[in-house]
Amino acid sequence: MRGLSAGAGRSGRPTPQWRQWKAGSTAVAVLAALGLLLPLTSCSTGGSGTRDEGPARSGPVGSATPTADPSASPAPKSVDAVRLVKEDPKVSQAVKRDLKPCVADEYPVDVSYGNLTGASSSDVVVNVLTCGDAVGIGSYVYRPTGGAYENVFTDEQPPVYAEIDRGDLVLSKQLYEEGSSQSDPSGEEVITYRWSSDRFAEQDRTRNNYSKTVSGASAAPDDD
Repeated sequence: MRGLSAGAGRSGRPTPQWRQWKAGSTAVAVLAALGLLLPLTSCSTGGSGTRDEGPARSGPVGSATPTADPSASPAPKSVDAVRLVKEDPKVSQAVKRDLKPCVADEYPVDVSYGNLTGASSSDVVVNVLTCGDAVGIGSYVYRPTGGAYENVFTDEQPPVYAEIDRGDLVLSKQLYEEGSSQSDPSGEEVITYRWSSDRFAEQDRTRNNYSKTVSGASAAPDDD
């Protein structure tokens, strides 16, 4: 019943005034009884009355329907990424030829939606992978234009993978030494692009070299 005591404190009436009321006044007693009855009813569990805890609404009760946030990004519209790539004249025939289902009708493509170019709806990032080892063989960015999608970025130098990071296009490339296998990269190059003047311009390039002393067990200690 914390709501009852808190309500009395916010009523605007000083507490000592309650003690100055005349006990013999019938009208005052009835009003006091009614005043206590309503909070007691509101504090009962269940039903659809006032909330059991917490402050009451200070303003008028309006519609419960939430209003849309005008600053929120529009919901992404799902696209057929496989069809988008296969019908794109900027995609090489080698990538189109390798773009086949891995299992049943499941194609090796990763699709991301986000705001990269400032278009009215979401841009689409498509990564085409190999079925066996999931190596990226092509990364593409499609910008919505006039009810269609325009290819505004292409990288087909494997291994490559594109992602959206806080409004930037981030491209990751595994690096290999001569004779190294796909499972043993020597490092990674990360390139950040930003949309500027109707194209992507490189903003940053970072290279990470992996350690060559990789072992599943620690070295044995020397004998004293």
